[in-house]
Amino acid sequence: MKIRLMAAALLYAASTTMAHAGLDDANAAYQRGDYAAALKEFQPYAEDNNAAAQYMLSLMYSQGQGVARDSAQAMKWLRLSAEQGDVRAQRNLGLMYSQGIGVARDGGEALKWFRKAASQDDAAAEYSLGLAYAQGLGVPRDDAQAADWYRKAANQGFAYAQFNLGMMYAEGRGVPRDDAQAVQWYGKAADQGDPLAQRNLGLMYAQGRGVAADNTQAAKWYRKAADQGDAAAQFNLGLMYAQGQVGLHFVAGKGVERDTASAVQWYRTAAEQGFAPAQSNLGAAYAQGQGVVADVAQALQWYRKAAAQGDAIAERNLGRMYEQGQGVTTDDAAAAKWYAEAAARGDADAQYRLGVMYAQGRGVIRNNGEAVKWYREAAAQQFAPARQALDELTHSQKPQ
Repeated sequence: MKIRLMAAALLYAASTTMAHAGLDDANAAYQRGDYAAALKEFQPYAEDNNAAAQYMLSLMYSQGQGVARDSAQAMKWLRLSAEQGDVRAQRNLGLMYSQGIGVARDGGEALKWFRKAASQDDAAAEYSLGLAYAQGLGVPRDDAQAADWYRKAANQGFAYAQFNLGMMYAEGRGVPRDDAQAVQWYGKAADQGDPLAQRNLGLMYAQGRGVAADNTQAAKWYRKAADQGDAAAQFNLGLMYAQGQVGLHFVAGKGVERDTASAVQWYRTAAEQGFAPAQSNLGAAYAQGQGVVADVAQALQWYRKAAAQGDAIAERNLGRMYEQGQGVTTDDAAAAKWYAEAAARGDADAQYRLGVMYAQGRGVIRNNGEAVKWYREAAAQQFAPARQALDELTHSQKPQ
C-alpha cells in the first residue's frame, strides 16, 4: 500500500473565499461565476495589501478566471498574501514549492510555509507536513513525525490524513502495528467517501484484520469504492463473485453462491482502466468460458495487455497458449520466452514449466543445469510437480 498524495488542485480549491469586511461584493461575484466583476472588486483591495484579496487574485490568475492565466502574477499575489499570514496562501505556497509549480522545487521552502499554515491549525498543511516527513521532503525521513502530523489533521476530520494514518497503523510505520486502529481510521475516511479507504476497509474485513472476517462487509466497502471507479476494488469485487463470497444469488430459481457473469463484469470494468490483474483474470475467463462465451482470441488479447504490464500470471498463461497452440501457432520458443518472463517474477508454475522446457530441450537448448535451477526455485515455493520433477531428474543423473 502506498501513502495517499494530494493533488495541487485540491489544495487550491479548498476554501476559496473568506469572509472579510468590504469583500462581500467581490466574493459574491466570484461565487456566481462573474469573474470579471470579481477581479474588478478584488484588485483595489489587493493593491491595498488586503491578504484575502491577494489570495483570491492569485487563484484567479492561476486558473485564468476573468483574466489570462499568468503564473508569475499568481505567484506574486500568493506570496504577498502568505507573507501577511493568510493560511490558505501559506499552505498553497508550500504546495507550489513542494511540487515545483511556478517555482523551482524546494523542500525547505515548502516545509517553511506548511509549518506557518499548520501553526494556524490548517488541516491540509498538517497533512502536507506528514507527507513531507513520510517522503523525506526538506527533512530527513521520519515516519513517527509523519504519523504525528497525519494524526493532527485526521483529528480535524481530514480524510486523506485519516487514510494515511490508517495505513501507518496497518503497516506499523511510525507507530506500533495495530490493525484495529487501522480499521478505525480507514472507517473514518471511508465514511467521508474516500475510495482508497473504502477499498482498504473492505480488505481488512475480507482478511479479518482488526475486525472479525465478514465477506458481506468486505463486499459492501469494495462496492462503494468500485462505484467511484477504483480499479483495485472492482477487481476485488470480481474475485469475490468468482469465489462465491458475496452471498447467495438465484439463477433459474435456484440458489448459487458463485456468479461468474458478475465476476467478469467487474473484471472488465477494472481491465478497461488498465488494471493488469483484472486483465489477466478476464483473459482467463475467456480462455475457460467462465461467465462469458469461451473465446481464445479475446483471452490472448487480455493476457497480452496484462503481460505488457509485467503480470506474471498472464505471462505464464501466454506461454501455455503458445506451448499448446491455443489461438496461435504452436511455438515452443515463444512459450519458453513467456515462461522465463513469469519465472523471473517468481511465478512457481512458470518456473516449473521453464524447467521442463530446459529438461526436454523445447524452445531452448537442452540444459539439465538450468532445468534443475528452475525446478529448485519452484520447489522452494512448495510447488509439488517441481519437487517430483527435481527428484526424477537428479535421480536419473546418478551413476547406476
